[in-house]
Amino acid sequence: MPLRENPTARQVRLGAELRKLRELAGKAARESAGLLSTDQAKISHIESGRIGISEERIRRLAIFYSCDDEPLIEALCTIARESRGQGWWDEYRGVLAPGFLNIAELEHHAVSLRSVQTMSVPGVLQTEGYVRAIHSTYAAALSALELDARVEFRLRRRRILERDVPPPFLAVVHEAALRMRFGGRKIAKEQLEFLLLASERPTVTVRVIPFTCEEFIEATYPLMYVRGVVPQLDTVQMDSPAGGIFVTAAAELNKYRNLIDVAERASLDVEKSRQLIHDIAREL
Repeated sequence: MPLRENPTARQVRLGAELRKLRELAGKAARESAGLLSTDQAKISHIESGRIGISEERIRRLAIFYSCDDEPLIEALCTIARESRGQGWWDEYRGVLAPGFLNIAELEHHAVSLRSVQTMSVPGVLQTEGYVRAIHSTYAAALSALELDARVEFRLRRRRILERDVPPPFLAVVHEAALRMRFGGRKIAKEQLEFLLLASERPTVTVRVIPFTCEEFIEATYPLMYVRGVVPQLDTVQMDSPAGGIFVTAAAELNKYRNLIDVAERASLDVEKSRQLIHDIAREL
């Protein structure tokens, strides 16, 4: 079986969770290899996401590791059954960098999403004009095809909020982000009006941290907490100058959960947030 050159974030996560189970059980990779009648190198490739693993083997390993957490085992088996080409984002493979696809896949499988943004509106709530304005910084380096693909891709991510049973989405946005005029007054106003419209959805909650807030919120970069079908599959996704970062360590997840809780407590309630967004839009 050839090694995957670019495993998806979900494939890497499956391997990482199997490694955690092995280490918690105090088993060496060679012991797991012996159970599966394979070699230690293959266990290493499985745990790095570079080789797939069958549902039957996952269950055998779970028994070997004395793991009786059935919801977790079933969640890992679900990932193992997935294959490329099943998600809409796979249409963009080879067109956009893997990081874009990993974010869409993460959102697609989310049970709920919580986001903190200090400089821009959350990606799934952005308008076409706003997306183009944001990517205009890179316009000289991007081909027209890639620019159009990035815009189209981001707009398609919004469909998670339009599903029959969409995941609850909390967006905590700083007033600074709302006052940014990316693309000019017209585009900025259209974005705020769309944000107000989106906030009327029963599963979308938008809350604003006003300039008058005197509490420092350490969320320099866009931050999104994605709850998985089991707590072990929770993930934090952050944007940074170095690219997208996925955080999965339990201690780090707890830190970011607390940070979002702080940001939510510091924000205005829903109605006051809507009023502030309306007032800012009216000023444009």
